[in-house]
Amino acid sequence: MKKQKQRPKIKNDGVVRVGRETKGRKGAGVTVITGIPTHPEGLKQIAKELKKKCGTGGTVKNGVIEIQGDQRDALVEELISRGYTVKRSGG
Repeated sequence: MKKQKQRPKIKNDGVVRVGRETKGRKGAGVTVITGIPTHPEGLKQIAKELKKKCGTGGTVKNGVIEIQGDQRDALVEELISRGYTVKRSGG
């Protein structure tokens, strides 16, 4: 019997979390943004604007925005300027 992949639990407390992950990416780090309260199409638009701001690529997977590289500082500033409550998560 195969184990099903479980979606990561996303806290829905109104706080946008910005962290960094390397797990499952062969050591390449990405900045992960969770908790943005919007519908999937709005999430794609926000991701597009954030990628342009950082000058790098990224994607949206399961309601989580992934931006290539360690862009935490720039993204935290940008999200705060857009009126979100932001916390840095992880290391």
